[in-house]
Amino acid sequence: MNILGTIVRFVVSALVLMFVGFLVPGFGGLTFLTALLAAVVIAVLGWAVERLFGERRSPYARGISGFISSAIVIYIAQWFIPGMRVTILGALLASLIIGIIDLFVPGDVVRGQGFGDRPRND
Repeated sequence: MNILGTIVRFVVSALVLMFVGFLVPGFGGLTFLTALLAAVVIAVLGWAVERLFGERRSPYARGISGFISSAIVIYIAQWFIPGMRVTILGALLASLIIGIIDLFVPGDVVRGQGFGDRPRND
């Protein structure tokens, strides 16, 4: 993945977090810069969970374990992001909405590998 693809991915993630913050009670305090920082922190925490517990427990995995680990990562992220506030119910609802959004806009499309394209070797 190139640097421009990474930047676009984090900007899209920040916009999704801002949208979720608008919809979900108990999830808020996000300006664009705060949401961008939250996207980076959530990505790092997700990577750490994946390294610690394997891909089956990753926030990016499908199913109930991915949903729960995603909610936990979102809840923990508030401790690293000044101004971000998330309740447990807000983290669960945010995880659900982000999962639904991910169904329609999968991460592979953002990375340029969606809709039947062959994987790129960047």
